[in-house]
Amino acid sequence: MANRNKKTFLFLQGPHGPYFAMLADALRQRGHVALRININGGDKVDWPGDATDYHGTFRNWPLFFDDFIVAHGVTDLILYGDCRPYHASAHGMARLRNLRVHVVEEGYIRPDFLTIQADGVNGNSTLPLDPQWYRDEAMGLPPLEENQPTIPSNFSTRARNTMRNGFAAAMLRPLFPFYRTHRPHSFVMESLSWARKLMMRNRDLEQSAQAWAKVEGKRYFTLPLQLNSDYQLRVHSPFGNMRAALRFVIKSFAHHAPADVLLVIKQHPLDSGLVAWGRLIRRLAKDYGVADRIHYLSDWDIAAVVKNAIGVVTVNSTVGTLALNSGKPVLVLGHAVYKIPGIVSVKGLDAFWTNPSPPDMALYSAFRQVLADRCLIRGGLLSDEGLQMLVENAADRLAPVGRGTRRHLKLVTPQVSDFIASNSAV
Repeated sequence: MANRNKKTFLFLQGPHGPYFAMLADALRQRGHVALRININGGDKVDWPGDATDYHGTFRNWPLFFDDFIVAHGVTDLILYGDCRPYHASAHGMARLRNLRVHVVEEGYIRPDFLTIQADGVNGNSTLPLDPQWYRDEAMGLPPLEENQPTIPSNFSTRARNTMRNGFAAAMLRPLFPFYRTHRPHSFVMESLSWARKLMMRNRDLEQSAQAWAKVEGKRYFTLPLQLNSDYQLRVHSPFGNMRAALRFVIKSFAHHAPADVLLVIKQHPLDSGLVAWGRLIRRLAKDYGVADRIHYLSDWDIAAVVKNAIGVVTVNSTVGTLALNSGKPVLVLGHAVYKIPGIVSVKGLDAFWTNPSPPDMALYSAFRQVLADRCLIRGGLLSDEGLQMLVENAADRLAPVGRGTRRHLKLVTPQVSDFIASNSAV
C-alpha cells in the first residue's frame, strides 16, 4: 500500500505485554515503518521479531540513540512514560532532531482509556491549567459519549505480563550487562513479595472487611496510596516517596480535620507489599493522636471507597479523576494534569478538611472533552477486546487513513491470546 506521507516510528519500552508490538503491526499495515530498540531482556520478550538490542552503558546511550534515529530516518518516537532515565534522555535527543514524540501512559481518566500525548505527560504535559482555556476549546468539540460499556479487564493478565517480562529481564541479563532498572527494588525482591501477598490475600481481605465495617455509614475522607516506583511521586511531587506524603497528610488531618471525621487510606492494587503500610500507618496515627480515626484498607474496591467519601486527598493519583467523575471534592498535593482551579480545591490541605468544595462539573466536562480530543484513546491493556480497541484507536491517532483506505485494512490481531502464545518463548 503506497503511502506518500510515510513515517518511521521508533518504539522504546512499552507497557508489559504485546501492546507495542501489536501497534507496530497496525502502523506497518498502513504503510509506515516501525522500529524498536530493546534496552533489556524484558523488552525482547514483549517485542517478537526484528529489533536492535542496546548493550552499552547509559553514558553512551544518547549518542547511540542519536546515531540510530539519523541513520534510520526516524520521524516519530513512541515511549511509555517520559521520566525513566533512558526515555528522558531519548526524549531530549528527539527534540534536538525535531522528531514528533508520543508519550503513552495509562489513562488520565480511568477506567477504559489510555493516554497518547504529544511531547509529555503528567507533570511534563504541555496542556495549560487555565480553566477558561478548556471552556473555550471544548465549545467546538463533540460531547463525550457517556455510559459506554465497561471494557473487560483481568488482573491475572497484568500479573502474567509483568512476571513474564521480569523473568526474561533476569534470564537475559548477560545480554544487557549495563542495564539498571528504574524501579527501586529488584525483580527477585518484588516477586517474593508478590508471592507472599498472594498467600496472605484472604487474611488481608478479612482485615479490610473489618476496617470497612468501622467506616461504613460514617463521614470520611480517602487517601489512595501510590507506588514508590511511580514517577508521579518521584518527579512530579515535592515528597519523593509515599512515606513522606503519608506523614504530611496524617499530620494535617490530626491538626485540622473535624473530630467526627475519619480518614480511610487505601493501598495501591499493584503494591507488592515490600512496605508494611499498615504498620506504618498505625504508628503515625498513634504518634499524632488519631489512632481511632484512621483506617487502612489493603485490599478493597477503590470505587466503593470513593463513592461514599466526602472528599479525596491525593498526591496526583488518577483516583482523583475517578472521584471527580462522581462530583467528589478533590485536593491534589503534587503536579497533575487535572490540577485546574475549579476542578480541584486550591484552598490548601488544612482548609480542605473543614470545607471540601465540590468540582465545577461543567468545567470538568469541558476538560474531559479536550482530553478525549487531544490525548485519550478508548481501550484497555488487560483483555483481548480492550487491546484491539487500543491498537485501532492509537493507529488512527498516530497515522490516520481515509475511509477508502480503511476498508482494505484487516484486523490487526483477531485473537490477542494467539499473538501472546505464539511469541511466548524467552
